[in-house]
Amino acid sequence: MPMSDAERKTREDLAACYRLAAHFRLTDLIYTHITARVPGEEGHFLINPYGLRWEEITASSLVKIDVDGNKVEDSPHGVNPAGFTIHSAIHRASHEAAWIMHTHSRAGVAVSTLEEGLLPLNQIALQFYGQISYHDYEGIALDLSERDRLVASLGGNPALVLRNHGLLATGPTAAAMFNTMFYLERACEIQVATLSMGQPLRQVPEDLARHVADQYKGSMGEDDDVALEWAAHLRLLEDLHPDYRA
Repeated sequence: MPMSDAERKTREDLAACYRLAAHFRLTDLIYTHITARVPGEEGHFLINPYGLRWEEITASSLVKIDVDGNKVEDSPHGVNPAGFTIHSAIHRASHEAAWIMHTHSRAGVAVSTLEEGLLPLNQIALQFYGQISYHDYEGIALDLSERDRLVASLGGNPALVLRNHGLLATGPTAAAMFNTMFYLERACEIQVATLSMGQPLRQVPEDLARHVADQYKGSMGEDDDVALEWAAHLRLLEDLHPDYRA
């Protein structure tokens, strides 16, 4: 079927997200997903073809589905409807969450098991101070009734820790979503490394943590900065895996 320029751009950016996630070791083999709303097509989304490694995904191999995870266009690839449960809940509830990334990384899952969650231990973690939500574990995400509770847990924040499960990041663009997940994962890695030393912790005081979080929302992390970062990511892919756009 004819494809709009907007959909083509979304496909290329989503394929780029998968390749970058593979490069930065954020994959769980063929499981977990990154999804994007199809511009101009209400209720339609793009998702990875089930069974392909994230290193293999290209723009044309992505599968278009509806809000229930059913294919809406012919594709030789299957999809994992159960894996879309979490994504569909947030996509349906928030127009701002046009892009959603869910991971089961080692550091992310490790932090998700801690009662305290992400701690204010370093500057990278402080960008999420007051900007991250938590959702209690309810088992494998197969129960559609959990969707409303997921949305309520996320609230207006861009990031969610799924307790005993993993991490989730949202955004209005590929660049914003990937920026959130990249630094959330980095913060988790640093926390795991810090705790492994078995030494007394020096947490940043609450008032200073709030001040740094406000700095991130102000002069740091502006749209121009995120766009420059995304362009740098794409240059990396052009050097290593230019076939992602195919």
